[in-house]
Amino acid sequence: MSEKVEVALGDLFASPVLTDFGCCVETDGRAELPSLASVERGERLALSYAQERLWFLSQMEGPSEAYHIHLALRLTGDLDRPALRQALDRIVLRHEALRTTFSQIDGEPHQRIGSEGEIRFHLLEHDLRERVNAECELKRLMTEESRGRFDLEKGPLIRGRLIRRSEDTHTLLITIHHLVSDAWSIGVLTTELSALYSACRDGEADPLPLLRVQYADYAAWQRSCMARDILKQQTDYWQATLAGALPLDMPTDHPRPAQHDFAGDFV
Repeated sequence: MSEKVEVALGDLFASPVLTDFGCCVETDGRAELPSLASVERGERLALSYAQERLWFLSQMEGPSEAYHIHLALRLTGDLDRPALRQALDRIVLRHEALRTTFSQIDGEPHQRIGSEGEIRFHLLEHDLRERVNAECELKRLMTEESRGRFDLEKGPLIRGRLIRRSEDTHTLLITIHHLVSDAWSIGVLTTELSALYSACRDGEADPLPLLRVQYADYAAWQRSCMARDILKQQTDYWQATLAGALPLDMPTDHPRPAQHDFAGDFV
């Protein structure tokens, strides 16, 4: 079987039987994508296309909690708070994206990666053990945390709160801007945080392997791939396909506002 072959998405649906699809793979052309490798760190690190879209929306609409990713962990048992802080600092140290801010140079957005000694995880601590209305205060703190704005230029774009509810019960809140994370990455974060906390608590060395590439490397790789004729081909295809298309007229329970906003809620 060939490796690194470019297969059209339509071929997958046209050949649902695996043996037939294998014949397509054998006859399709080999992909000529550049390899993903580390790039030079400098003042003009490009954004990925997904980041550029979110950055553009933030410039157009202003700060919005619609692009915040939230994580709430219930921690039970004897918590070593210094070890937890150390583990969170190591998470930020490990992943450049969590030390990244965004600024304009000559009108174009660029990433700036904070140095390893420059940024630590911003963690606020609250103690609700003596509060009569502890559950109401917990909900208030969760709402306050989720709605807090991020400064994309100054950062940090990840923060958290550790809320002590009893002698052996804590709630850890972590909020991350979507520019530097996504929902899939939350699973990576929780797995690595667990491993790092155990190591910090027991005085052991960092158990996680070094990362060969970071997100800035992926952004540069993505742009190098799309710098060929692919981007123009994709743009031409969608412009032709969507030409003359009308916006969907979906029924709503309230009048649609003239300006799109996120004034909704979860039930």
